[in-house]
Amino acid sequence: MKVRESNDPKRRVAPSDRLDETGRAELAMRLSYVGSALHKTRPGDYGFQPPVNPRATKSICDGGRTVLRSEAQALFRQGIMKGMFSDFPDYSQPKFVWSVDAIGEAYEAKIDRTGYHGYRLEEEDNMRYVVLKEWERR
Repeated sequence: MKVRESNDPKRRVAPSDRLDETGRAELAMRLSYVGSALHKTRPGDYGFQPPVNPRATKSICDGGRTVLRSEAQALFRQGIMKGMFSDFPDYSQPKFVWSVDAIGEAYEAKIDRTGYHGYRLEEEDNMRYVVLKEWERR
């Protein structure tokens, strides 16, 4: 498979000093992770109706294992607290938040109308390697 390259300037990790710890905590309190049935093959404990509705064009967040809602929310918060989000104007929110789980899988959360939904970054996506490297650095 060809490595997916992103030309989206919003899909770049903000500088590590974008927000201090207090600003990150405030951001984490303000943003919410809701998930999406479009990125699920296993319903877990999200309560979606229908429980799963994966799309062929969407990355699957639980392709390797079931990621329960509490873990996804914790990963989302950890990503914010580590400063792993895209840059954004003041009083707004980032389009993307990235995180890495305990076994080294990289995830990307993206905002939509209802909140953030996440998915595992596939090996073909060069952003996966950017996230893993930056996560380790921070």
